[in-house]
Amino acid sequence: MSDNSLRIVWVYPDLLSTYGDQGNVLVVERRARQRGLDVARLDVRSDQPIPTSGDIYLIGGGEDRPQRLAAERLRRDRHLYQAVNNGAIVFAVCAGYQILGHEFVNDLGQREPGLGLLDVTTTRGEGERCVGDVLADIDPRLGLPQLTGFENHQGVTHLGPTARPLAQVRLGKGNGTGDGTEGAYNDTVFGTYMHGPVLARNPQIADLLLKLALDVNALPPTDDRWFEALRDERISAAQQQPA
Repeated sequence: MSDNSLRIVWVYPDLLSTYGDQGNVLVVERRARQRGLDVARLDVRSDQPIPTSGDIYLIGGGEDRPQRLAAERLRRDRHLYQAVNNGAIVFAVCAGYQILGHEFVNDLGQREPGLGLLDVTTTRGEGERCVGDVLADIDPRLGLPQLTGFENHQGVTHLGPTARPLAQVRLGKGNGTGDGTEGAYNDTVFGTYMHGPVLARNPQIADLLLKLALDVNALPPTDDRWFEALRDERISAAQQQPA
């Protein structure tokens, strides 16, 4: 990696990459290059150490056993903690989101320690899985348009006092707690249940990650016609679903 590059790290694609979540790293990389940025992307498998010098770390979803293996290896590795302490941005989806919290329920039905990078705790829901399109209003402090995505999870994620809800759900289940929240974030760490991939549906979130990593308030404009067409199509389709 060049010292002058924006360093994007895709964490454990061999374990955590369901429902097209690898598309998230492709979107961040493309939108950075469209702004003329030099980008160094590193896909780190689960048998490799996590680099501590990344700027943006992306984590996808996965099945229960791969999730447990990923959590175990990230706890042993500990480099993601150091990266966050260095100011890195982390964006995680579904199983990755749960791993960032204090604990979740693993494939053995046991409480599995997470990384504690987000003040959330996940239990297993007793009812039907949360499956389907989601529309939600993102926290106004982030200055982003409506969130669109696809959820498929059994987890129920409770937010602690230092975690902010990423969004308030209009359609769908979100965190599964019944309080209308979806995802969570603090200053530099973000988690969501949204697949889609979520950054293709919500390119402004990708731009937010870039702005945080670069410590800038704005980015040069780029051609968003394809992204906006996708957003409009998915939002329209979700709104036509029966209640």
